[in-house]
Amino acid sequence: MQALVYLFIALAGAGFGALAYFGLAFTPATAILVGLVFSAIGVIFMERVLRQRAENRLEKAIQDLSRLLATDAQAGAVLGQRINALTDLNPGQRLETVEADISVLGTVIRQVAEAVAEMEDKAARNSAAPAAMSVPRAVEPTALRPPPAAPAEEPGPAIPLEMLRQALEENRLVFHIQPIVRLPQRRPVAYELVPRLMLEDGELAGAVDFMPRRKGGDLVVRIEAAALVEAIAIARRSRTGGQPVTLYLPLSGASLDDEDAAEQLLAVLDANRSVAPGLVFLVTESDWSAMSPRQKSVAAGIARKGAGFSIAAMRSLRADMADLAASGVRSLRVDGARFIETPETYTDFHVSDISGYLKRFEIQLIVTNIAGERQIVELLDSDITLVQGDYLAPPGPVRPDLSFDSQRSVGAQPARRAESL
Repeated sequence: MQALVYLFIALAGAGFGALAYFGLAFTPATAILVGLVFSAIGVIFMERVLRQRAENRLEKAIQDLSRLLATDAQAGAVLGQRINALTDLNPGQRLETVEADISVLGTVIRQVAEAVAEMEDKAARNSAAPAAMSVPRAVEPTALRPPPAAPAEEPGPAIPLEMLRQALEENRLVFHIQPIVRLPQRRPVAYELVPRLMLEDGELAGAVDFMPRRKGGDLVVRIEAAALVEAIAIARRSRTGGQPVTLYLPLSGASLDDEDAAEQLLAVLDANRSVAPGLVFLVTESDWSAMSPRQKSVAAGIARKGAGFSIAAMRSLRADMADLAASGVRSLRVDGARFIETPETYTDFHVSDISGYLKRFEIQLIVTNIAGERQIVELLDSDITLVQGDYLAPPGPVRPDLSFDSQRSVGAQPARRAESL
């Protein structure tokens, strides 16, 4: 195309030269010069047009490339966000959860298969046995039947309420602590406040000997309020010494139902929010399951202040763990002998799967009343590490510089380890 244009320019130059020679009577040299000048002007003009076209095309190409680069940058940013999102997903933890679920599912399937096989064996034995004729029994006259035995009442405490009230007035209530240890190192990870009553002869009576069971709710409230004050003092001073500890203290339905006691409890926790996460209230399963709406609201207030709950004397682990975790429950307690000898009374899971299942809800399993090394070995084989019992460490007195009755000057003493509480 350009060659054709240049040909036309040459022809036009030749035409102008001929016109100058024949029409204007120019000399041949002048006419040739006119043709050459016209041709040069045409070539220069054409080259300028072509250069402008090339520049416009180049600018357009640069703009298209810029748009492509911007699109690639946006795609790179989106890809980076997706990679960061995948990184934050923590697939390792999810894989562990899936593995735990698969393990629990495998255990359940195995148990179902065993139960089905046992039922099939029983059905086969029943079908093979000859049908026996049923002999009707003689009906015993109603008048001669012995009356049903009355249920045995739970024995009351050995110390009467009046004696307990007098001891509280005389400030003879003391608190010892019993550690909760982690296997296999048997290192204390938390402590439980155990109330003791000092008798007139100087001996100490355990809680089973003086804690009211059916009456004396006001005395229970006083004891639990004193335990809270003692726990706050220990928690604050151990935190000041650089060794914060977790303390378990008793709480019953009597304190939750008493309006003044509940308000005082919430006020104390609100005033000590720095140490509230280290306080765990020990509630029995019967009191927890029998909570009224008012008591549940008080328990929810305690959880909002940062404290937690531990359910003691669990009869079964067949509960809604997600609901317990949402209510502030941090641990469940089971009796060591019953849990090891008859675990099926607590759960349908395999013993080795229980601890992992509870950890999914951030709930710990604490086995209490440990009485021997055989129990410790069996618990270690089942990956259960939190235990408590007199065999490991009986309750003992609190260090004087950490108790509520210590002097203010004790704070200048050098801090010691929390194991020496």
